[in-house]
Order: sequence, then structure tokens, then C-alpha cells
Amino acid sequence: MTETQSITPAKALEMLLAGNRRFVTGEPEHPNQDAARRTETAPAQSPFAVLFGCSDSRLAAEIIFDQGLGDLFVVRTAGHVTGSEVLGSIEYGVSVLGCPLVVVLGHDSCGAVAATRAAVADGATVRGFVRDVVERVTPSVLASRAAGHTEDEQFIAEHVRHTVDLLLERSSALARAVDAGTTAVVGLSYRLEDGTAHLVTVRGIEGPVDAAA
Repeated sequence: MTETQSITPAKALEMLLAGNRRFVTGEPEHPNQDAARRTETAPAQSPFAVLFGCSDSRLAAEIIFDQGLGDLFVVRTAGHVTGSEVLGSIEYGVSVLGCPLVVVLGHDSCGAVAATRAAVADGATVRGFVRDVVERVTPSVLASRAAGHTEDEQFIAEHVRHTVDLLLERSSALARAVDAGTTAVVGLSYRLEDGTAHLVTVRGIEGPVDAAA
């Protein structure tokens, strides 16, 4: 099992983006998916990244980043909206499991963002607990509209940036880890058609980082 303590935030991001490149080119290695890995990870886990993404069925983290058992600590909600359960899960990944990287993963054609844009634009009614999702995405949509954005990709990027900022504002444990240089938080935007994950924002990694997988 990989010891996360020996992996820097920059190296963890490099590993993640390398896996996405393999997925995009149709040459995945399917690492850590055999019986030996299952046995190895049974006593304990040591993932190298927390992946906080949208629940969309087309956004299966271990597949699109070509990872396996014990590699990613995955948290998913519709529209990657943040609540106390999400914050607690991310803090567990960082503070207890020692993950050097937290990734916020958004994607194009996101239903949560589309529903929120419709609600903001024409007051479309959203029923049930889906309304809570829309309310939590609304600040991102309003900020994007205020900036004059019109394209779906721009709205998605703004929501990813807003989520990264929100995590760091609400979680003092995560903010301390970033300040200490032991963990970084990055935002990625995934394109459904070609499978590429593109960098939106980086917090806690110095120097140049590849903008796309």
C-alpha cells in the first residue's frame, strides 16, 4: 500500500492526472484492482487523495482517473454541494488518513447547475430536498452571472472555485493542513465527451502545474 506520508501534494496531483491521461487515451492500467490488492488493503487504507465530486453516474472517480482499491477516498453529492457530513468526511481523509490532496471535481452538463440556472433565471420551482441542492449552488450561479458568464463551462468552473473556497473557509482543519504544506486543494472540471479533467484552481501547490490532463 502506498504510504501517503511520503507523497507530496504535487506528486499526488501528478498521479491523478496521469491516470486521467491513461483513461483518455484508452490505455488504462487498472491498477490495484486484483485479489492481492484487496487483501493488502483489508486491514487499513492509505489513499493518496480525497476526491469530492458530483454524484453524476458518468463521473466514477476510480474509472476516469484509472485508480484502484485504496487509492481514493471518495465523497460525492449532487452538484458537489457541501454540508457538515461532507466537511467531516473530507477532514477524516486529511486528518486521520493523511491524504496530501483534496480534489473538487465538477463536470459539464451538470444537472444541479442547470436546475439552479433555470431557477435563478425564471423562478422555476424545485420540489423536495432537491431545492436544498439548488439553494447551495445558487451563490455560484449568481457570481457567474455577475461576472457576465454565459457558457456552461464558465458556470461549472465558477462553482468548482466557489466549492474550493467554501471548503477552506468552513474547515479550519483543512485550511491548517494547506497552510502547513501537507495538503493541497485543487479544483478540476471534467468533460463528459472526451473524458479530460482540466485544472480550474490550485491552493497549496507552488510552481507550475499542468492545466489539463
